[in-house]
Amino acid sequence: MGAGHDHGHGHDHGAPLTGTAAAAYKGRLRIALGITLFVMAVQIVGGIAANSLALVADAAHMATDALGLAMALLAIHFANRPAAGNRTFGYARAEILAALANCLLLLGVGGFVLVEAVQRFIEPSPTHGPLAIVYGVIGLVANVISLSLLLRGQRESLNVRGAFLEVLADALGSATVIVAATLIVLTDWQAWDPIASIVIGLMIVPRTVKLLRETVNVLLESAPKGVDMAEVRAHILELPGVQDVHDLHAWTITSGMPVLSAHVVVDHDVLDSVGHEKLLHELQGCIGGHFDVEHCTFQLEPSGHEAHEKVCH
Repeated sequence: MGAGHDHGHGHDHGAPLTGTAAAAYKGRLRIALGITLFVMAVQIVGGIAANSLALVADAAHMATDALGLAMALLAIHFANRPAAGNRTFGYARAEILAALANCLLLLGVGGFVLVEAVQRFIEPSPTHGPLAIVYGVIGLVANVISLSLLLRGQRESLNVRGAFLEVLADALGSATVIVAATLIVLTDWQAWDPIASIVIGLMIVPRTVKLLRETVNVLLESAPKGVDMAEVRAHILELPGVQDVHDLHAWTITSGMPVLSAHVVVDHDVLDSVGHEKLLHELQGCIGGHFDVEHCTFQLEPSGHEAHEKVCH
């Protein structure tokens, strides 16, 4: 920056950004991963033993979930490494990349389940209902335990939310397996198994699309959820002496890490009388208090300085 540019930050100078939102749930993610691997193995055995496509499909989804949880843990490891060199925000964005990868994997699994279900309609195969019920109950109980571990974290982190949605889809899948197997026992109609498989596939896709949209918004550096840029501008302009705001940007580095920057044009007399430090404190208090954006960077400019910037650019 050239001379005359002043910067304010919504945190102590030189202090690094705090750990990502998912970091607090690393231990729970590890437990969920262990449970997922256990259930996956059980459902593979159960699917083969009961000749249940729904169980096999759910096991395939569990395998994808295990990979997704492992990637989430790996992303947390990289995301909390300190900033250094050219990576000024460290590896925080790694969590978002993991969430994106999870979305793509989930969409692939959903498509696989739907295709296999259609094949089962074309070439029917008998399913052992009672066995499918037993293995479905085991899967449901285990998934409910994992959901309880991740429930709070999914509200704070896209990465944890991706893992939560995967486990939720598994829990719903296990419940669907139980219902389908029960209906097979009661009616002896084998089509309930591929129907259940289609239901599992359709449960996966919509939630994944929603998560994918949120993830892409972060990667495209859209304004953080709940931050109305018009309101931000209005709040800044309400401060005494502020004449204009330009180069106003707000985006999200990763879950729980929104940032904002702006060039604020201030009247000469107000800038001299009030002082840069007081104005910066007022700006930080205004944005932090109303919009929950703690990491803010402001450049205070006297009126007329914007024209100089345009020449420099």
